[in-house]
Amino acid sequence: MMQKIFLPTFLCSILFCTSLFPQEVLTKQEAIRLTLENNLGIQIAENNVEIAENNKSVLNSGFLPTLTGTAGANYQRDDSTFEFPGQFFIDEETGERVPRPDAELYKAEAQRYNARLTADYVLFDGFGRWYDMKRLKEEYNLSSLQARETLENTILQLFTVYFEAARISENIEVLKQTYENTKSRLQRANYSFEFGQVNKLEVLNAEVDLVNDSINMMNERQLLENTLRDLNIVLNADLQRQFAVDTTLAFINELQLEDFASQGENNNVRMLQAKSNMTINDYSLKSAKSVFLPTVGLTGFYGWNLNNNAPGPFFPGVTVNNRRNFGLGATLTWSLFDGGNGITQVKNARILLESQDAQQEQIAQEVKRDIANAKGDFQNRFKVYQLQQQNVITATDNYNRSNERYKLGQITSVELRQAQINLLNARTSKNLAKYNAKLAELQLLQLTGQLLNVEL
Repeated sequence: MMQKIFLPTFLCSILFCTSLFPQEVLTKQEAIRLTLENNLGIQIAENNVEIAENNKSVLNSGFLPTLTGTAGANYQRDDSTFEFPGQFFIDEETGERVPRPDAELYKAEAQRYNARLTADYVLFDGFGRWYDMKRLKEEYNLSSLQARETLENTILQLFTVYFEAARISENIEVLKQTYENTKSRLQRANYSFEFGQVNKLEVLNAEVDLVNDSINMMNERQLLENTLRDLNIVLNADLQRQFAVDTTLAFINELQLEDFASQGENNNVRMLQAKSNMTINDYSLKSAKSVFLPTVGLTGFYGWNLNNNAPGPFFPGVTVNNRRNFGLGATLTWSLFDGGNGITQVKNARILLESQDAQQEQIAQEVKRDIANAKGDFQNRFKVYQLQQQNVITATDNYNRSNERYKLGQITSVELRQAQINLLNARTSKNLAKYNAKLAELQLLQLTGQLLNVEL
């Protein structure tokens, strides 16, 4: 009698004391919001877009002039002695011819100041900077497409883990119901054994099945904890954060999916990136050809100089020279032959453009194939899901009938257990088929460029 009470109570305490009871429900919309805000890969992609936006601004275009300012100051102090060897003068008082005395200059100070502003502007450079500007703008568009690809991949990764957590959560509910059914069967077997209606084998079989159901539920709970940690990695959240996930799903209308697939090649992010790379290489080729044309530049300057010269032996007073100057000029530079470097660059740019054209055709074929495969995969998985739904109905009816027959003693506990396992497998297979179909739908939406445009 003690054993009959102890085993279900012990297993129940293990299952429900170690189970998760999260209060918070993480909806799909909230998961997307947190991913967009916190995911590190998305943040890096957004930073790359910001860099590309800075590069395409007029400040990086080469169309603005350059202005250079220079200034200087110099201070000088001299102590000098000037000698006049071989020079004589007539003394007015004595009338004698005497040597000219040395001249001394003590603390002779001089200051010099200067300032200059120089402006340079390239008036014409063979259209090189014009096409470089267009190329930088297209590189910004390419960075935006790359950020979009990162965003799509991250959202797909998010829902791969999110739906796995949802599938496991539904499986736990299925296992709970299986456990409760087995526990009820064990109680009936114990009562029947007490009244001599069944032998001990029926009780032992029910106890073994109850332990197996408990182990399955414990393993599934641990798997759910691990999956929630994986989900927190995508969300860039605390690994120990616990929550429940939304297990409701809605599939997109079939006609809408057909329309997405028909326009998929025009909206696919890989295809758009290939076209952007084609445009970039075309601008690079045109920019390289600017080497064959001359460069015309303008220059202008304004300068100021102030010299405070120290007194000398012949100019005893301080002299000041204050000068201002202004100038304009133009230059024409034409590299008639640079050793062949320019010709080589143009040839290589043309070859790169041809290679990009071939790569674009290859990507177009791959995108068509991927969309067709994804469409067929989704249709197949959705049909499997529908069949599994019908299979659950059949397995449920079979289990209910088997349970009634077991109560009447028409079948053994082994046959009832087999019906119970069939129902368990049918329901877990239906859960797997449901989320597989939804992931296949998301992959189709990604390939058709609509993953970020529909409500998930």
